[in-house]
Amino acid sequence: MARSTPVKKAIRSLTWLVILMAVLAGLNTAASILAGSTKDDSGKWFEGASWVPELALDLQGGTQLTLAAQNTEGGSVTNQQLDQAVNIIRQRINATGVSESQINTQGTNNIVVSIPGKPDKATIDRIEAAAKLTFRPVLYTEAATSSSVGGDSSSSASPTPYSPPASLAATPSAKPSNASDLNWVTPKLQDLYTNYDCKAPDDVTTAPDDEPLVTCDQDGAAKYILGPVEVSGSNISNATSGLATDSQGTSTGQWAVNLSFNGDGTKDFREVTNRLVSLAAPQNQFAIVLDGSVITAPSTNSAITNGKAQITGSFTADSAKTLADQLKYGALPINFQVQSNENISATLGTAQLVGGLVAGLIGLILVIIYSVIQYRALAFVTVLSLGVAGVLTYLVIAIMSWRVDYRLSLAGVAGLIVAIGITADSFIVYFERIRDELRDGRGLESAVESGWKRALRTILASDSINFLAAIVLYILAVSDVKGFAFTLLLTTLIDVVVVVMFTHPMMQIIARSRFFGEGHKFSGLDPAALGAVYRGRAQFRAPVVDGKRQRSAGEAQRRQTIAERKAQQGSVDNGTTPDGKDD
Repeated sequence: MARSTPVKKAIRSLTWLVILMAVLAGLNTAASILAGSTKDDSGKWFEGASWVPELALDLQGGTQLTLAAQNTEGGSVTNQQLDQAVNIIRQRINATGVSESQINTQGTNNIVVSIPGKPDKATIDRIEAAAKLTFRPVLYTEAATSSSVGGDSSSSASPTPYSPPASLAATPSAKPSNASDLNWVTPKLQDLYTNYDCKAPDDVTTAPDDEPLVTCDQDGAAKYILGPVEVSGSNISNATSGLATDSQGTSTGQWAVNLSFNGDGTKDFREVTNRLVSLAAPQNQFAIVLDGSVITAPSTNSAITNGKAQITGSFTADSAKTLADQLKYGALPINFQVQSNENISATLGTAQLVGGLVAGLIGLILVIIYSVIQYRALAFVTVLSLGVAGVLTYLVIAIMSWRVDYRLSLAGVAGLIVAIGITADSFIVYFERIRDELRDGRGLESAVESGWKRALRTILASDSINFLAAIVLYILAVSDVKGFAFTLLLTTLIDVVVVVMFTHPMMQIIARSRFFGEGHKFSGLDPAALGAVYRGRAQFRAPVVDGKRQRSAGEAQRRQTIAERKAQQGSVDNGTTPDGKDD
């Protein structure tokens, strides 16, 4: 079996790096082409794909909603309720990633929501939606049909809500024994259900929690008579989406929504499912109602006694996640009335973005100038490494912009500028380790490998500190600072990738070249300038102790670690030369 040489390892690493960059570029190219070209659910995966990263509110402008909070139980809205509403709205908007939105309170009962760009209708509806989420048993259900009540169905005029005659009885003839009892369906309720039009304006009929409700699903495709509320949405502790599994833990390939309830919710849901599982359809269904509309009405297959339920059906990945978000974030403590919905201009705009990019360019030029002065021709490795890091960062940000709704803010741009220094610091550590090895008399190829082992530990330690700082900052911070932390975290990871897969392999390759291997005076690896002159086979003679060489020798001695000094002293005491030979 052929021995793997440093050059072969370097070529292998560079090949994997090229493959990685090609995959990222190919993914973004394919997504940009396919975006909007497919009409089924698969096309939504590429929606909004572009080579241009999305900008945040401070750079692009967006939409501003002013919401007036209203207590559903009467009375004034407390500061605690308003703060909780802000937190849940922020979770709703940021559920798919960093979107750089701004949610703030205004006065005693207003919430101002500022969203970058022009959000789609689904996002606006999610923000504006009232906050009451409940579980009600299904009494009747059927497909919705357009009714002619209140006007000619062939007319272009909008249908009007139906009101049952006042003469019909509105009180049950017998007291219902539970929420699934059909005695809840009074003549007045039955008449409303029969003539109810899901397409009518203000079609959602509200009802107290202890009374039945006539309503439709959110698409207007089915209408229901629902029993009184039995479980409150506030009792949901968590909701997630994922692939369903069978009793053996094997994936069924079907998307599902997993629900977890708190203590009160577990008790209430146990009682409900114990009753519903023994009933015939549609009374074995329970409807999850958000803002008066049914978002889903699954049937009960078994009693849920542990507070952990799974909803399955004709879900896609997106629809399952949407339902999970609605269940998890739907139980706001208050309702909202939209006071205004208007476009806002960028607070910083193009001029500030250009200014930030110019600042980054100046920093990059300074790093290159320093590298040329300090490392001569070796600076080209620095320039190429920074270029590779820049390309990787741009590709990742471009993909994240359309896949997870990431938006680049001015704070994020600042994080990218800081990354130039982080990346350059890794190169400096590595180059200085190589030069230290050369001062000790090693050949360049040996110095590259030995220096890399020592430099890698330092680079990983430094990047680990940056990584942990970015995570803590991201968790504890909000708004713009979170964007800075995110880009710092991203570029720190990319720095490790570039140093391992590009910078080190490049040094392994150029170490074999004549220009660098023989220590040309413009290579940055000149032995004379570093304080050691080679005699071959890793042996060296002491440099001439005069002028600049004397200073270089002194510098090399000062750079020695305690262990190296002890080893050198031990060699002298034993009467051996530094290369291990007897005097």
